[in-house]
Order: sequence, then structure tokens, then C-alpha cells
Amino acid sequence: MSSRWDGFDEVVAVADTGTFVSAAKRLGTSTSHVSRAVARLEQSLGAQFFHRTTRAVSLTDTGRTLVDQFRRLIAERDEAIAMLDLQGEPQGQLRITCPTALGERFIAPIVRGYVQQYPKLSVDLDLTNRVVELVSEGFDLAIRTGSLPDSRLIRTQVAMRGIITCAAPAYLAKRGVPQSADDLEQHECLLATSDMWRFGIDGEPRTLRPRGRWRCNSGAAVLEATLAGIGLCQLPAFYVNRAIAEGQLVEVLQAHRPDDDPIWAVYPQRRHLLPKVQRLIDVLRRDLPSALLLH
Repeated sequence: MSSRWDGFDEVVAVADTGTFVSAAKRLGTSTSHVSRAVARLEQSLGAQFFHRTTRAVSLTDTGRTLVDQFRRLIAERDEAIAMLDLQGEPQGQLRITCPTALGERFIAPIVRGYVQQYPKLSVDLDLTNRVVELVSEGFDLAIRTGSLPDSRLIRTQVAMRGIITCAAPAYLAKRGVPQSADDLEQHECLLATSDMWRFGIDGEPRTLRPRGRWRCNSGAAVLEATLAGIGLCQLPAFYVNRAIAEGQLVEVLQAHRPDDDPIWAVYPQRRHLLPKVQRLIDVLRRDLPSALLLH
């Protein structure tokens, strides 16, 4: 039995992802189903939504006009259903994207506990340092850190993470302890993903570009190099807290430590009303701060 909604989700998915194959993956169905649903809706409305070639799919003028209407109708439908079931059990698929290190150490264990509570819920957790486009790639939620550009996405702060500059005692005994950020010009700095290090000087934020002969886009590898006495590093506190507590590393420039970075839950407009998203945000806000402190 057909529904008046038949084809709406499929058309929007194809428009967002650019291909029928990607749309099917996003919707968790087959490519043939997506193709048939779009064709039926085109026939029903007497309009063509897409130009199709063997290599690409693009919206027609009619498609561009209607897809935004379809997207709004879908959002209103999902909002209405969610409002009726705000006290219901989270269910369906929940797609989350998160930076790799933060995800492996903290987000994955929290999400694992969350999904174990709800047998009708499935989770797709994508760990990547790439900034994922939530709407076009079909994600419900992203975990991101630091300052965020203005966008149509909604953000909720769920925790904070400290940033610490430190080195091994052997390195400091050999090269001396820096007393100011400017002293770093005389030191070996171990570089991670960011080109800039941050400090707080006289209550004001300051950045500088460190110099060094060693760089790696893995925080864990930067930590290992720091423990080996190669140089100074600046990393999120969860990487170095344990080594500092055990005396393997020493924090430097503590008086100039930068403000903590916010950790955000970021999600598309209206999606926050869905119980599966809202309840996970509540769990992250409750559990993530204490988890970060334990490391």
C-alpha cells in the first residue's frame, strides 16, 4: 500500500548525497528501491526531479524548487512524530561522527553503554578528524571541539577539555624550563595537527607558531615522542594527565595555560527533538566531564 510520503525521503537523499547509491546507503535500503521510489513520485506529480547520466545526477529546475519543500515537510513530519514520543524508547539508527582520539577513548565507551540500554536502537559511530557535512552525509550528531563557525547547525556544550604544554624531566634538565611563551623559540617543539599553540598572557589569549623538527598528526605519537625526551608538546589534557601524575612529564608555562576548549554536540535543525539524539546528549553531558577528569 502506497503512502503520500512515498518518494519524499528518497528524493531528498539523492539531492543531498548526489547519487542513488549514496542515497540508498544513507536510507539503509537498496539502490533499486530508491530509483523506483523517485520514478513513481516523478510520474505521480508529472515532473522530473533529476538529470541522470551514467556519471552524475543533478537537480532539474523543478527539482531544486521542490526538494527544499520536501525537506521541510520531512523535518516537520519527524518533529511531529518525535513530539508524540518524547517519553518513548530511543529506536532506529543513530549516526554519529567524532574526532578519532576523543572518540576512541571517551565517546565510544559512553555510546556503547547507551546502545546497550535500548535494544531497538542501532548506532553507526564514524571516527574521523575530517569535518563531516552532517545533512548531506546523513548524520544525526557530531562531537566537535573548540570554536565553531556559525552555521545552520545547533550546538550544545557537553564538556570542556584542558590544553597542557609539557616535557619530560630529562629534556628540561638538558634544555632548561621555558619561563614564557617567547622562550619556546629556543626549544624543540613537537608538533601535532595544529600549526598554532595557544596561551593565556595577562588574561588575554595569544597564539604562536612553534618550531620543531618533528611532526605527527597523531596525538598518541606526539605523546610518545615527548616521553622519549625529544621536546615539548602541547596536547589535550587527557593525553598527558596520567604521565604528569606519574612524574614522567612536567607541565611548563602553567601560569599561561590557555582557556579550556569546549566540547560540543552538534546536530541539524529539529533533529535535536528526536529522543535517540536528545537522550544521548543528556548522557554525554552527564558522563563525559567526569570521564575526561579520570585520564
